[in-house]
Amino acid sequence: FVEPGDEVIVFEPFYENYVPDAAMSGAQLVFVTLQAPDFRFSADQLRAAFSSKTKAIIVNTPNNPCGRVFDREELQVIADLCQEFDVLCITDEIYEHILYVDRGHVPMATLPGMYDRTVTISGLSKTFSVTGWRLGYLTAAPVLSESLRKVHDFLTVGAPAPLQEAGAVAIEQGESYYPELRALYERKCDFLLTALLEAGFKAHRPEGAYYIMADFSDLGFDGSDRDFARHMIEQIGVAPVPGSSFYHDDRAGSHLVRLTFSKSDETLAEAARRISRL
Repeated sequence: FVEPGDEVIVFEPFYENYVPDAAMSGAQLVFVTLQAPDFRFSADQLRAAFSSKTKAIIVNTPNNPCGRVFDREELQVIADLCQEFDVLCITDEIYEHILYVDRGHVPMATLPGMYDRTVTISGLSKTFSVTGWRLGYLTAAPVLSESLRKVHDFLTVGAPAPLQEAGAVAIEQGESYYPELRALYERKCDFLLTALLEAGFKAHRPEGAYYIMADFSDLGFDGSDRDFARHMIEQIGVAPVPGSSFYHDDRAGSHLVRLTFSKSDETLAEAARRISRL
């Protein structure tokens, strides 16, 4: 879909793999920042990122690392620009069932005019807590999926058959499981968020996924996000990810770290106890 010199738009903060994956194609990356604390984008800035060179945009909702869930109006802005500039939309919707907002998840491919220009990527790893299986999937219109199937065949041949069988059973039973999953993670989210706020971090409650981006600038630490992450590992015993890992310009995430609450209650309780020592 993308040739060397073409442009691909990426929202930041972004999942770390997007940038090297896009760069391997020779594409030039154009970044649009989701502005803290609520991680919304400016429609004007997004429009300015589109040009005659734009071939694709990567949309991750719910977002890793910030937890933003785009609403229908925001997705429509993206969809309108994709159609105006004849751009492919590649969506990462792997956290679609891990939501803490009532408006729910809106698949981009369901918007008018977007089915034939959307490649939807998802998987079972996050929803069913089997990250070690690396079992994912994509859906797209035949005009798009034909070339994707050829590449997939030579890259992976296919996922192990027993895992596919297990995945099919899980999906069939999903409707009764998803509310339980949401309640579980919502409780864990509130627990970790409270611990971070009480320790002096600034943090915005995520709308989906299972990460919290925490701002440590009020803690009086003199150093970069990498220095702070190392300090937490060595002195506190809690391992966050430096915020600069999710931005093309290190300075944008220099006051942030990402933590996950996809852990047991016992682990989160111990993490909260240790964080309180900051």
